[in-house]
Amino acid sequence: MSRPEADAAGGQRRILIHDPTLRDGHHAVRHQLDRDQLRSYAAAADAAGVPVVEVGHGNGLGASSLQVGWAKLSDDEMLSVVREALQSSRMGVFMLPGWGTTADLQKAVAHGTDVVRIGAHCTESDVTERHLGYLRDAGVEAHGVLLMSHMATPAQLAEQCADLVAYGAQAVGIFDSSGHYLPPDVTERVHAITKAVDVPVIFHAHNNLGMAVANSVAAAEAGAEIIDACARGFGAGAGNTQLEVVVPVLERMGFSTGIDLYALLDAADLAERELMPAPPTISSESVVSGLAGVFSGFKTRVQEISRREGIDPRDVFFELGRRQAVAGQEDLIVDVVMELRNGVAVRPQDGPRREDVRT
Repeated sequence: MSRPEADAAGGQRRILIHDPTLRDGHHAVRHQLDRDQLRSYAAAADAAGVPVVEVGHGNGLGASSLQVGWAKLSDDEMLSVVREALQSSRMGVFMLPGWGTTADLQKAVAHGTDVVRIGAHCTESDVTERHLGYLRDAGVEAHGVLLMSHMATPAQLAEQCADLVAYGAQAVGIFDSSGHYLPPDVTERVHAITKAVDVPVIFHAHNNLGMAVANSVAAAEAGAEIIDACARGFGAGAGNTQLEVVVPVLERMGFSTGIDLYALLDAADLAERELMPAPPTISSESVVSGLAGVFSGFKTRVQEISRREGIDPRDVFFELGRRQAVAGQEDLIVDVVMELRNGVAVRPQDGPRREDVRT
């Protein structure tokens, strides 16, 4: 993928918007979006000129399971429905090695997927090498993204992103998977990555501390060229960067997205009406999850298990953060809750835990 060039008419720097509403949003509804919901939103985003519409189980290709939730539809069904609904927008998918396999990628490519993202924990880029290599050989646009990126230093992230490029990624970037960052954190990390690679840089925010739009703007100003955002912020935990807000904000700041504002607002209205029981909010647990640096997708499971066992979910989030839990370690939630219930783990108010939440 080549770097976006300045808009020919006004000299504006182009920002490519990547919309994971139909993938990250799945976390908020237990992965239960149906055919009509997928089709209607994909068509609306396409009509607005959203460049990339991503679809799939919240945890990506091959992830539908008892551990992280069974999806209402199979990967094949989701890909088929969205592919048919898109006329101009490109279709994207996401995969985490360990959940998905090369066979899942082959099926996605056969369905006409245009952009494939391979994700990895922020210090484990090497697990993407095989899959990025396959996509490179298949001629499919491949992105490499680092999850839970607050757990690594800017220098480490830059090094990991350089490795992703070496493996075949045509764009690389970071996910603020727990909504932990403040704008200066984003600026420092994006600057470091842009100096280390010569491909577009991606930024994906969560809104646990209410910073998603501000962090996305900071990323764009620091040199990121691909910004992720979801309609009404529909996504895990407190949600993602709100698509219909960040686009006009970026445009007002002098960036060019190529998206039709009125059609985008219509798509967001449709998403609120048809995809979600209510738009994401920043709950007390979401704030604590962001402070503790815990994966946003843990929210529902933490709430359910904590309430069942009579444990304060805030204590669970801080303990998970202390243990540096990452996506895929959902079983650890049960362990922490039971240890808190039995007095094995120390509650934050009983010991020095607050320092663990600092970046």
